[in-house]
Amino acid sequence: MKLNKIGLFILVAFLMLFVAACSGGDDASSSGGGGSESAPPADVPAVSAGDAAKGEELFNSTCIACHGAGGVGIEGLGKSIPDSEFVRGKSDAELLAFIKVGRSISDPENTTGVDMPPKGGNPALSDSDVMDIIAYFRTLQQ
Repeated sequence: MKLNKIGLFILVAFLMLFVAACSGGDDASSSGGGGSESAPPADVPAVSAGDAAKGEELFNSTCIACHGAGGVGIEGLGKSIPDSEFVRGKSDAELLAFIKVGRSISDPENTTGVDMPPKGGNPALSDSDVMDIIAYFRTLQQ
């Protein structure tokens, strides 16, 4: 009977390690969706958990080329963020997934005719960096 308890303990410990290893975190290689999207968790905050000041710096070094200073948009390149119903209507988790994947010109919802590359073309952005940018977006929409 003692062997069964030890075996059960080892199995539970292994399962806990497996779940922890598969939980994701800031893994930049995860696709963040594409195709079907699951609903965000109910506990996703209405206000971004990111740092808006850092997000503004990151926006100005990555996103400004298409979305313009202050996110006002550049015709034919990137949409305006302050008046974007798309941004306003998405949770932070949904925006994170979207930005990580981008939007190709073949996407029927692409209205600019240009690709939005994953992470705005900056693969060095971590999930935390993107959350900071999303926090900056939220300040633009207030």
